[in-house]
Amino acid sequence: MILMSKAINFDTLRIIPCSALRNQNTEDIVPCILKYLPYGPMFYDEDTVTDQPQRQIVAEMIREKALRLLSEEIPHGIAVTVESMKERGSICDIEATIICERDSHKGIIIGKGGQMLKKIGSQARPESEDMLAMKVNSQIWVTAENAWSESDIMLK
Repeated sequence: MILMSKAINFDTLRIIPCSALRNQNTEDIVPCILKYLPYGPMFYDEDTVTDQPQRQIVAEMIREKALRLLSEEIPHGIAVTVESMKERGSICDIEATIICERDSHKGIIIGKGGQMLKKIGSQARPESEDMLAMKVNSQIWVTAENAWSESDIMLK
C-alpha cells in the first residue's frame, strides 16, 4: 500500500506488504494510515452511527429482507420507499412500497396468498423495532414501474 499526498514527504512513505486473505500484516495498516491523516473537526457527534434519516434506514431494512428471501427469483432491480412513518403512542405505523421493474416480479414478491410479502415484513420488523425503540406496525405494498432504475425522476 502506498500513501500519497501533497503534505507527505515522499522519502518517508511506507510500503506494507499485506494480505487480508491470509491475514498477514493487516494489524500494521491502520496505525500507519493514521500517522498520515491530518486531525480535523468532527462532523458528527461521537455516538452518531449514520447521517441517513430513519425512513431511509427502514426502507433499506425492508429491501435487504426482500433481496435475501427472493435472491433466486428476483434480480436486484427493486427499491423500497417509505411513504409514511407515524408514531401512535408506543407504536410506529410504517407504510412502505416495494418497487419492482416488471409485472411478473410483482406476483413473485407478493407470493401465494401474500405469504412472501408477509415474510418480508415479519423479518424486517424486529430490526425496525430495535432501531426505533418501539413496536412497529408495517403495511407494505408492491408496485411495478417499468424501467424505474433508468429514470432520473424515479431514482430521486
